[in-house]
Amino acid sequence: MSCATGSKELISHTAEFLLKNKPWLVLTGAGVSTESGIPDFRSPGSGLWQRYDPMEVLSTDTLFRDPETFYRVGFYILRQFKHARPNLSHYLLAEWEKRGLVHTLVTQNIDSLHTISGSQRVLEIHGHLRTAHCMRCEKTVPLDRVEKEVDGGEIPPKCQCGGVLRPDVVLFGDLLPSCFEEAMEFARRMPLLVIGSSLQVSPANFIPFAAHQVVIVNIGVTPFDARSDYVLNGKASEILRGLNEEMKKQQPTV
Repeated sequence: MSCATGSKELISHTAEFLLKNKPWLVLTGAGVSTESGIPDFRSPGSGLWQRYDPMEVLSTDTLFRDPETFYRVGFYILRQFKHARPNLSHYLLAEWEKRGLVHTLVTQNIDSLHTISGSQRVLEIHGHLRTAHCMRCEKTVPLDRVEKEVDGGEIPPKCQCGGVLRPDVVLFGDLLPSCFEEAMEFARRMPLLVIGSSLQVSPANFIPFAAHQVVIVNIGVTPFDARSDYVLNGKASEILRGLNEEMKKQQPTV
């Protein structure tokens, strides 16, 4: 089933479904962060990849072969994400976790906005921008240090051991971290609420296939819509606000 933002009847049915089957695993994508001013990667006409080739600026190949391009262009793109602040969607998901509605939150986003807004159980399957590490000795350092060295002209930035420092994000060519397998295991055990993801990026889009019950909130269509229990189309914050209000009506103590 699907609906537009203003379909109160389907919002009500979805809220009832979510309450009946709580707690949920939540998967979030770029559609949650765009409302915080972060451009997404794939939107036609505005996505970052309309201007840059990801394999040229944010890949492990470029990091090793052409660190100048990686740090002058790719790293510059990543740094833009650090200045964003959480929006209503982030705060509602943190509140839902406290109320026992959300068990764990899996995110494709690297901006740390779920953590900043108060979510405690967050699996960042594409990494984050809080730290970097040395590719030789594996020492972890604050990302601020890398930024300072790059701004000072040290490209690539180096660890004290002489190894190259790289941000702790998943680049094109990287494997996903071990928390992805944890996310898949959770998806096998509980219903899944997808928010703001086009479900076009592999292997993150494998997660819905592991879940027995799926609800999708997204501004556009996804390849998984036909297999989902409910699909609500619209801005993430507007849909989540409506679901929150309806759930409080149906179960005031939740």
